[in-house]
Amino acid sequence: MKSIKLILSLVTASMLVACGTSPSEIESVETQGTLKETFIVGFDAEYPPYGYMDENGEYIGFDLEMAEIVCNNLGYELIKQPIDWASKDMELNSGNIDCIWNGFSMTPERMDDYAWSDAYIDNLQVIVVPEDSEIKELKDLAGKNVIVQSASAAAEVLNSEELSYLTTTFNDLSENPDYNTAFMNLDAGATDAIAIDIGVANYQLSNRNNKYRILEEELQSELYGIGFRIEDTQLRDTIQAELMKLVEDGTYYKLGEKYGIDKSMLCLGN
Repeated sequence: MKSIKLILSLVTASMLVACGTSPSEIESVETQGTLKETFIVGFDAEYPPYGYMDENGEYIGFDLEMAEIVCNNLGYELIKQPIDWASKDMELNSGNIDCIWNGFSMTPERMDDYAWSDAYIDNLQVIVVPEDSEIKELKDLAGKNVIVQSASAAAEVLNSEELSYLTTTFNDLSENPDYNTAFMNLDAGATDAIAIDIGVANYQLSNRNNKYRILEEELQSELYGIGFRIEDTQLRDTIQAELMKLVEDGTYYKLGEKYGIDKSMLCLGN
């Protein structure tokens, strides 16, 4: 009899998905107990301190731990789904993930394409160079090779009309799939500089014996938010309400300290 209940529950869930209901909106059903709703977070697995794999092979990070606490509080089952960042829209719109939560920049071009949470990080886009580099200011990038991550906010910033005065002076502006590859290219002398967000830059510098430095002039300031499908406002509001509870009880700030994120960058609730 229990097996029949399980089959019926699975059929019901399949019908709901077929009707356009996302996995996180399917009501829990009973078999031996109560099945948890799933919440699938799409993230870049090489984007510390927000999402990355630790030495034990576990996916951790500031964003992922916040997601885990939120899901525990809601009784959801968190599924951490690493994605190719350049394919994030396809993953979201196909229903493979429920949101993009991993240092996702709220650029003007993206604002109408997602149901956004409130911003939770106030971030900067900066340039990283080797410690002994002759590059001291942005103008020194003239004639140099610069790398960005594919489909990143830094790529959008440097390809924008606003910064065309700068990028037109580069010898080359190329894209890498992730920042680990970018730093390998920097180490090998295949590039002269990396355009990157300051949170990731600070993490990389502290874990690479500080043999790099960040230029004082930033490229642009940006905000990070969680991007949901445009129609998933109810799910967005549910997650947002739980995030505010993490601000109220101080968990948000403790996680920031744990992952080396400067308190001035923690803007949720401000």
